[in-house]
Parts: sequence; C-alpha cells; structure tokens
Amino acid sequence: MPALKPWPYPRWIAHRGAGRLAPENTLAAFRLGAAHGYRMFECDAKLSADGVAFLMHDATLERTTDGHGTGGAQPWSVLSQLDAGGWHSRAFAGEPLATLENLARFCLANGHLLNIEIKPTPGTERATGEAVARLAARLWQGAAIPPLLTSFQAESLAGARAVQPELPRGLLLDTLRDGWLAAATGLDCAAVVCNHALWDAATVAQVQGAGMRALSYTVNDEWAAQRLVELGTDGIITDRVDLFSPAV
Repeated sequence: MPALKPWPYPRWIAHRGAGRLAPENTLAAFRLGAAHGYRMFECDAKLSADGVAFLMHDATLERTTDGHGTGGAQPWSVLSQLDAGGWHSRAFAGEPLATLENLARFCLANGHLLNIEIKPTPGTERATGEAVARLAARLWQGAAIPPLLTSFQAESLAGARAVQPELPRGLLLDTLRDGWLAAATGLDCAAVVCNHALWDAATVAQVQGAGMRALSYTVNDEWAAQRLVELGTDGIITDRVDLFSPAV
C-alpha cells in the first residue's frame, strides 16, 4: 500500500472565497472568508486572450459580470474594467475581477492557503494547465506550503505536471466514471476531489489506499459534513463559511 502523500492543508476550504456571501472569486470574497476564520480557499482560474490568469468559474461573462461573451476571448485590459460584484448585491457593485496574482499576494501576505481549480476555456485545456502551474510556481517560490492545483480536465493536470511536477495536483470528479482511480494515479495526484455524495467507505479506502487524499465539494449541510468526517475524508469545500467553523 503506498504511503499517503504529505498533506499540510486544513480540513475546511472556503468555496470561491466566501461561498454565496460575496461575489465569487473576487478579492472581496476572500477577505470575507478570512474574516470568518478560514485559512484555505478554493478559486477558479482561466486565461484571458493575452495570457493573464484571472479568476472566474464560467466560460462566459454574463452570470458574474456586466460583460458579454467568452471571458477567455477578451484581453485583460477589457476584463479588468468589468463589474464583477453588482450581480451579487449593491454592497459589492464595482468590485473588479481579480487576477490569480492578486489573490496569491493576498494569501501569501496573510498566511492563507489556496486550492486553484484550473478552469480552462474550452479548447485551451493543456495551455491553461501549463500557464497556471508556471505562474503558481513563480508566485509561491520559497513558500512553505504550495497551492493545490485541481481540475476536472485531465489534460490540464497533465500540462501542469509536465511543467511543474513538484506542485500537488488533485483530480475533480462529478461521477465515478470508468478508470477514475487509474486516471488520478496516472497523473500522480495527491488528492481526488469528488462531489460529496460519491464518497462511501469503500471509495475513501480506495483513494487513501492508493496514497491520495479524499476531498469533497460543495458541502453546505451539517448532516453531509458529519458523514464525511465519519468516513475519514481529508478535506471539505463549503459555501457555508457562516455555518461551519474551520477550527473543527
């Protein structure tokens, strides 16, 4: 049985900064998550048309900004002018999109940890994985604990591994498709990150028996969190930074 890989990360991870309490993936959200005591955050990173890594979940701009079209098709000079907070509430109107470098500097200055989900614009999977990994390695150079890079896209993780193999990786899964464990081990992942409903005792044992950690998204109910704790999973990503104490 392979030994479990080193795991310096806390159990509780704030989803997109502060869940739904602030506009996701903005610096305002990460500041709010930190104010609730969270030490680790999850974010989504993709590339602008001119290669700037910025934070956004969707491929398109409409849901979380006042822009239109595909985010990755726009240069950063355009993206940086968008309102990424007004959709959430008037209190956050005018909040700009954040770059991954913005967030890295915030985390490093305050001792916070980060899970970077590589969220490529379709068609840029490997290039995005490579670019995000290179940037993360540069920004966290010399840091005691590196960011965890995760993705649903195996090609993105393969790109990250090719250019910065020392950065820990995690495979995201929304179903336990055929070959999922082999895919994670083949990418030399440190973790498998599943929809929380997919975990049972046997699946946790499979992952941990292969030397990886078992993480869950997105856990917003106390009963679900308790089940995952009892199963012995290693990390819980939540929107409910106002409900769950990260000290537990």
